[in-house]
Amino acid sequence: MKTRYSIFLTLCVVGMAWLTSCNAIFRDAPNDKLAENIIWSDEKLLDEYTGSWYRHMDNGFTILVSTIIKNNGEEFDAWFGDQLTVGRRDWYQAGYGEILKGSETMISGRSRLIWQTAYEQIKSVNKLLEHQAELPPAIRDRIVGEAHFFRAWYYYTLMRRYGGVMLIDRVFDPLVETVKYPRASYEEMVKFITEEADKAARLLPVSHETRHTGRVTKGAAYMLMGKTYFWAAGIKFQNADKPYLGFPDNRSDKMRELAALAYDEVEKLHAYDLLPASGGTVRDNALKYRNIFLTKNSVESILEVQHNDDGNFLYEFGHKLDRDAAPPTMGGTNCAYNPTQNHVDEYRMANGKMIDDPASGYDEDNPYENRDTRFYANILYDGAEWSSRTLDIHYTKIGSEEVAGADLTPYGTSTTASVTRTGYYMAKFLRESQQINTDETYASSQNYIIWRYAELLLDYAELDWYAGRTGDALIKINRIRERVGMPALPSVTLEDIMNERRVELAFEKTTYWDLLRLGIAEETMCGEDNPIFRVKIVVQDDGSKKYTYSVVNGRNNNIRYFDRKQYFWPISWSDIRYHGVDQNPDWKEV
Repeated sequence: MKTRYSIFLTLCVVGMAWLTSCNAIFRDAPNDKLAENIIWSDEKLLDEYTGSWYRHMDNGFTILVSTIIKNNGEEFDAWFGDQLTVGRRDWYQAGYGEILKGSETMISGRSRLIWQTAYEQIKSVNKLLEHQAELPPAIRDRIVGEAHFFRAWYYYTLMRRYGGVMLIDRVFDPLVETVKYPRASYEEMVKFITEEADKAARLLPVSHETRHTGRVTKGAAYMLMGKTYFWAAGIKFQNADKPYLGFPDNRSDKMRELAALAYDEVEKLHAYDLLPASGGTVRDNALKYRNIFLTKNSVESILEVQHNDDGNFLYEFGHKLDRDAAPPTMGGTNCAYNPTQNHVDEYRMANGKMIDDPASGYDEDNPYENRDTRFYANILYDGAEWSSRTLDIHYTKIGSEEVAGADLTPYGTSTTASVTRTGYYMAKFLRESQQINTDETYASSQNYIIWRYAELLLDYAELDWYAGRTGDALIKINRIRERVGMPALPSVTLEDIMNERRVELAFEKTTYWDLLRLGIAEETMCGEDNPIFRVKIVVQDDGSKKYTYSVVNGRNNNIRYFDRKQYFWPISWSDIRYHGVDQNPDWKEV
């Protein structure tokens, strides 16, 4: 029965642990045996009840690609673009690889989990809102504000993944009631989500007292409103054939105008700013920039996933990012985050010019010299400094053999230990001082930032450019560039904005969703059209280095394939049958 009526019959799961810190927001344990009248009147129980909404909002760094199909929240979508790949070959045979190859069976299975989880949380929100009059007056605004935020949030995630879905704003039992819901149009989705976000913004505070750090705020609510309009302005959703797949005409300009107004509301709060990362050497600036992602709940952060401080990922909401990403000489075995040559080529030179510009000064024999500060912050390359050593990601020619360097040699005796497949390791998000030992229960503790002020500026720069406000767009882009010590651009094009977006938001999930809203996923996420490139560096007999670039995983070996129908994933078939609505185009039940 649960399978048949997947939206409605799963009890929401809420946290039982007492909320004593921001980490407890993400604890998850059942309290469905408690009487409801006790929950609605008790502040601590209410905070635990709402903890389920936070816990399922986003998995942050907890995902490991080999088990990606088992997780219920948003996966680490950056793996599916062209900025990152993985080192473990066996993962291409697991859930991650099957989704990457466009497997209908694996995508459908993953889709059912995402669909069910979102509606479980929506049901939980609806249930609380029906009891809002029973909430303690002293905390009612905050709790109700959170409820409206998360109802907006989960419908926003559903809209991005499926288009228009069934808008359910009350609790009902399909075994008792026969009411059925149609698929909402894109216009109805946008209206509902933004109205919910606006209700949240009116109730939520600009900031919280320390014990509630990490809970959603007024700024997060206005940001959600802006992101909804920003997404709906995407070229993919204009002049659509079906009302639930987009607008019947072109609403891009109108959506952009509304997005700008929402972002103005965030700006009016004067609560966010860019963290400084300039004023020193290039390495100093790179370290300051990297520290942005190691500082929890900073002035730049608008919304972030609250991972627990001790890194425990077995019993708490921790993760082992550093262990999963570290080079083998640092004890890493999974190589789960390999930056691609495609992405490395996106970083400009220190003088602000693209590497293919004849005036850039780019030296093919020394490709890592004089690059954008963020290259040194985000990428571990051959010769990079990390944890008091110089990385050895090259081969050395000895006679007729090519001997692998230390960071191309698997760590330990594990038969599944891996090294980079691209010639690079990820540095962004990682803590250089992190100790990696044999106790896999404890590891990293960084929060995952969902939205930060730099992303707002980048979104707004794009809005400015389309509205003809190129001067305003240039100011915003240069604010981001100058904060890392990069020279200001004299003028700005849309290509400049998109490049800055790819560099500043590197490996953040936004870069994946950009490919979909811009309608370029087929060409960007297919190995045949946009293969992933690697570099192989070999030190020659005379000490010089030879750089060879080749394809890591192209369409020729059935890796990385994006079909047009993947812009809109399949809705749960049980709900298609129950509500009698259309399935998204070209999907068949598997």
